Amino acid sequence: VSSVSQHALGGVVEVNEGAESVLLPCIYSDIQPEDPFLIWTRSDLSPNSVHLRRENGDDLKNQNQRFRNRTSMNPDALDTGNFSLTLRKPEQDDGGNYSCSISDGIKELNLKQIHLKVKELFPSWASALLVLLVLVLIVSAGVFYHFKDYFLKEQLPWVKVDSGVKFVLLPCRTKVCLPGGARVEWRDGENRTVHVYRNGSDDPEEQNLTYSNRTRMNDDPLKTKDLSLTLESPSVTDSGIYTCRVGNRVILMMKRVHLQVKAPLVKVDSGVKSVLLPCKTKLYLPGGARVEWRDGENRTVHVYPNGSDDPEEQNLTNSKRTRMNDDPLKTGDLSLTLEHPRFADSGIYTCRVSIWKRVILMKQVHLQVKGQWYKC
Repeated sequence: VSSVSQHALGGVVEVNEGAESVLLPCIYSDIQPEDPFLIWTRSDLSPNSVHLRRENGDDLKNQNQRFRNRTSMNPDALDTGNFSLTLRKPEQDDGGNYSCSISDGIKELNLKQIHLKVKELFPSWASALLVLLVLVLIVSAGVFYHFKDYFLKEQLPWVKVDSGVKFVLLPCRTKVCLPGGARVEWRDGENRTVHVYRNGSDDPEEQNLTYSNRTRMNDDPLKTKDLSLTLESPSVTDSGIYTCRVGNRVILMMKRVHLQVKAPLVKVDSGVKSVLLPCKTKLYLPGGARVEWRDGENRTVHVYPNGSDDPEEQNLTNSKRTRMNDDPLKTGDLSLTLEHPRFADSGIYTCRVSIWKRVILMKQVHLQVKGQWYKC
């Protein structure tokens, strides 16, 4: 008997967490535009791209990282009109509203809205812990009493912050005594090491470079039972599930927290003369600071070093299309004007201010350039 239970009635699809895959249906039998491409999006995410298919194949450069290597469409989708999307290994966080659209790069037609519900099953790691609990009961009822709190099912807490805050705290606390030699490890949703504490001190050698010099824990966390992690300069790409584990060979405790870093959304229709990407601060900015705007692919969009624009460092795609107000370091208004925005300009833009290569301010904004496509 299959463990997957799904239906697609009235735009709703249900699937059990842990299923091999789930299909989001989208069939379109009308005339297609020239050079079409198919877009699956989820409006509550940033970036909101789930999957993009062009005539020559998939284009996933702007895909939200949580869907990496998990989405696919039929190779002949544009020929058959079957634009359905397959999502592998659905998780609870995949639940939400998905949009299926077709576009010619100028105008866009929304074809279908799908609401995906992912039903939670009992976590596999909790099953393993219950087996360990039975063994502990056989050995000693007293040991069970001491460790029983570790095996209670947790509710996943959410931490939501806006892009541009100086730091964010990921909470992890316990009331149970922890051995002094235990190892504390934080990992992100891609199983990268975020922070390690062992033998009474931090161990930065095991840390992924993405988090280098950006994390810290309170002093003596095993004694205070406060294992919370401070993450500095959080960005949209830091969003996801973080796991705190305590233990050496045997995991004594595990808690998770969901971090969501939100960037303000700016929506415009294609064809407008310009769009403003806001970035303002009340901080004092020294005259020699460097202001740099980058897009979601980490390409340089605009540079303002030492009080003068520097178009030579710009990506050619945006050459002569960007400008900033006069004397931005003095006014604190680092906003960027992008002229003649196109659909391809959509994505996350990051404004960084640095002194001697040290970042002192970072803010992000999500630009969405939309258009409507209508058949003749």
